Parts: sequence; C-alpha cells; structure tokens
Amino acid sequence: MSHAVPRVPQRQRGISLIEVLVSVLVLGIGLLGIGAMQAYALRGGQSSLESSQAVMLTNQIIEAMRLNRANAADYNGTWAAPPAGGTLAQHDLNEWVAAMRGVANWQGYTPPQPALEANARGIIAGCPAACTVTIEWNDQRAGGGTRQLLTEAEL
Repeated sequence: MSHAVPRVPQRQRGISLIEVLVSVLVLGIGLLGIGAMQAYALRGGQSSLESSQAVMLTNQIIEAMRLNRANAADYNGTWAAPPAGGTLAQHDLNEWVAAMRGVANWQGYTPPQPALEANARGIIAGCPAACTVTIEWNDQRAGGGTRQLLTEAEL
C-alpha cells in the first residue's frame, strides 16, 4: 500500500501575459498624455512668441513717430499693406507693415519670415496727441482666433 502524497503546486515564477498587456496599455496611455501636453505647450509657446513680436512692433512704430513728431499725424490710418511714398512717415510705416506681414519693404528686403502672419494689420489713431496703436493678427497656429494688441502712448 502506498500512500500518495498530494502535490503542492510550486510557486508561480515570472509574470503572465495579461499582466504584460495591462502594463503596456498603462504605459501607452501615459505616453499619449505626454504627447498631448507637449503639443499644448508648443501652441502656447507660439502664441507667446507672436504676442512678444506684436509688442516689439508696437514699440518700433511708436519710437519712429517720436523721432518724427512734426509729421506724427501722417502715421494715422489702417495699414494692411505697406504704403508707398517717399516721406519719412511712409518709409517707417512701410518697414513696419512689411516686417509684420513678411513682405518686401520699400528697399526690396523681404524678411525670412513674418513677425506675425501674412494677414496682420496695424491701426494707428489719435496722433500726435494721444496715439493708439493696435495690431491685429490671426492666432490659429497657436490654437486661438483673432488676437489684438492695443497700446496707447503720448509722443
């Protein structure tokens, strides 16, 4: 008579296929989240760059008007395309709008890329007393719509 000793299962070693699949799924979801955050950060960075460029362009035209105070009223208007002409105000406006839109200025120089975008426009009003400079541009590349920067200055 032999007594059979019941077999005790050995301890499990390693990991099962289901555990591996669950860990790959969790890792994949985490990587997708990181990718989405990176895309959001890039859009925010683009929007910030365009806002900074708009501030610099606004300061550029205000300083040009201060240097040409006697003719500051000549800067008033809505500027969607670089104006032609031979006065200092027209040259200043031409360079300003050309830099904003990325088109050739009166000297024939075309910037490698626009400071804002090809449909940007500038509006100057109230000069020489209380100048208001407004720059409008499309912020779709950064995930927004039309943006506007308004700056008031006294010459």
